[in-house]
Formats: sequence, C-alpha cells, structure tokens
Amino acid sequence: MSTSTVGKYNVRPSMLSVLSIALLVLSLACSMSIQYGHADTPVAATAEEIQPLIAGDVAPRFAVETVDHKSFVFEPRDLERPAVLISFRGGWCPFCNMHLSELRHVVGDINALGVDVLFLSGDSPDLLYKSLDMETQQDIAGLGYQILSDADAQAAIAFGIAFKAPQKVFDYRKSKGNDIVDSSMAKHGVLPVPSVFAVDADGIIAFAYSNADYKVRLPADELLAVVKGLAVAQ
Repeated sequence: MSTSTVGKYNVRPSMLSVLSIALLVLSLACSMSIQYGHADTPVAATAEEIQPLIAGDVAPRFAVETVDHKSFVFEPRDLERPAVLISFRGGWCPFCNMHLSELRHVVGDINALGVDVLFLSGDSPDLLYKSLDMETQQDIAGLGYQILSDADAQAAIAFGIAFKAPQKVFDYRKSKGNDIVDSSMAKHGVLPVPSVFAVDADGIIAFAYSNADYKVRLPADELLAVVKGLAVAQ
C-alpha cells in the first residue's frame, strides 16, 4: 500500500482520514465556542476587567426568563429582524431606573424602525417590574418594555460583561431593604456591567457599549442614532 508524506512522517491514507476528521471536529468545536460563548474570563474579578464582545463578533445564544417564568431563548441565527439588547443590574439600582426612564423617549422610534428592544435584568422574574421605582414604572407603562430576567447570568457571561459582585454592594443593598432575592447577585454573586449591544438580522453585533462605571450610560439620543444606522444598513 502506498503512503503519503506529512512533514517528515509517512502516514497511511487511513490515518490521513482520521486526522482530517479530527481536524474537522476541532474546527467545528472552535467555531461553536466562538458563536455561543465568549470570554477568556467568563466572570471577571472586577467590572474593570470584563472582556465584552465587540462589533463584528457573532452574538451569543442564551436563555433567560420572562416575567411569567417562561423560557426565552435568544438565537442569533434565527432573528427575523435586528435587536437591541440592553443589560442592567436590577430595579434596585437608581441609575438603572434613570436610564430606563430616559429610554422611554426613543423605544417607540426604535421599534418603528423595525428593531426589537430587549432589556436584560439581573432581577428574578418576579421582581422584573416590582423592583423598579414607582416613577420608572409609570414612565414605561404602556410602552411595551420587554424586560427579561438574566438571574442566572447566562446572557451576561455570554457577552463577557459578568463580574463578581463586591460583598459590600450585596451587604449595602440588603441593609437598604432592597428585594434582591433570587437575583444574579444573590444566587451567583454576579453582576452585569450595564451594556448595550445592537445585533443585526444576521446575528452579528453591529454596535457594543459597556462602561465599568455603572453611573455612566449610553444616552437615549445616541442609541437612537445607532439604531437608525443599523436600520439603513439592513
């Protein structure tokens, strides 16, 4: 039987087939890891050390829950239209409340451009709306805000924005009487860095924004400008 030469070694054809299959499996495994999970550091030690996905990356697949405890799976390969994903820490966070209230001015315009808006909260399903300030609840009432629970931090980890919640934050929130039962912080000791990801209809991240300083958020008018650009490109 003849042999083929790979490098300085003689390899029989059957061995070449085995090597080819092994390389194919490895290639598929690598591509799946790129598509569905990120993170050289899945949960960073601090907010400053996160490694978020960036524009040009494939958006990750993840599962979260609705307010009715139903599973909601974000599948980037099956999107019917672009989507904007806005991650925030929870209703107990005053800066998150202010950002949600501000975004009410542009959510309707974003939807009218053919782009879905999904809010990802670290709160449990039962607290998605209850934990928000009453003023925020009034601001977003009737606007069709779709707030989903990422209490298991799947989305935060997949996007590379999860970090270990400082114990002092947990203790402070408890001392304030904040209801954080079954939140990502209470269940897993994890918080998301507030972030915005705009994903096109092909499942590719077209825009990404994260800031380790939770007091700094993407302004509503800038988000609308991003979405207008995304809508034109589709």
